Amino acid sequence: MAVKSDEMKKSGKAIYSRVLLKLSGEALQGELGYGVDPKVASSIAEQIKEIHDMGVGVACVVGAGNIFRGMQGAEAGMQRATADYIGMLATIMNAMVLQEALEKAGVSTRVQSAIEVNKLVEPYARRRAMRHMEKKRVVIFAGGTGNPFFTTDTAGVQRAIEIDADVILKATKVDGIFTSDPMKDKKAEKFESITYLDVLNKRLKVMDSTAISLCMENEMPLIVFNMTKSGNIRRVVTGDKIGTFVHA
Repeated sequence: MAVKSDEMKKSGKAIYSRVLLKLSGEALQGELGYGVDPKVASSIAEQIKEIHDMGVGVACVVGAGNIFRGMQGAEAGMQRATADYIGMLATIMNAMVLQEALEKAGVSTRVQSAIEVNKLVEPYARRRAMRHMEKKRVVIFAGGTGNPFFTTDTAGVQRAIEIDADVILKATKVDGIFTSDPMKDKKAEKFESITYLDVLNKRLKVMDSTAISLCMENEMPLIVFNMTKSGNIRRVVTGDKIGTFVHA
């Protein structure tokens, strides 16, 4: 794990050597009600490029809420496993959109999927993913865990642990974790830092309980921050105190 120091923070250098960025599908849709806004995808790609150019190894996991949610499909009467597989396929679509935006920004990128779609993306293989990152490529993990009944949050934590990431950066539309939804409750208070156990006990909707428990068991730190503010990814990796730090 990269060493943090006050001197590094003051110099503007990255305090992490490898991060996993967890993006929701909604992050790609911007102000649109559905699908992908190419301008938003380009903006996200530029922010990823900024920390990549600083020498930070970057991997991404992207959700599919802008296209299809397995839980919503199940609630509408679909068989849950089928609905989840459709959601996994949607994550591949989003991963390819992000790959296109990154390649246009000049960043070498690979997409690996837990569900094999060989003509479009690589099948997930940990050793190959590690090799790509050693070659300074951004790796985008798609297809969730490859199994129904697991969220992309859980997939993100699993991949972060597998690639020996220093931290998970969970991008949201708010400034961190709050006592309640800050979009609905003006009195909601932000946590500067919080333990995984408190997240579970307080039933805070940061990630699903499986993902949080996996972080806790493996002592994988998590930073929840606002993705909509340009430059925030760079600020997080250089040690600025933004968002909420979740720890063991």
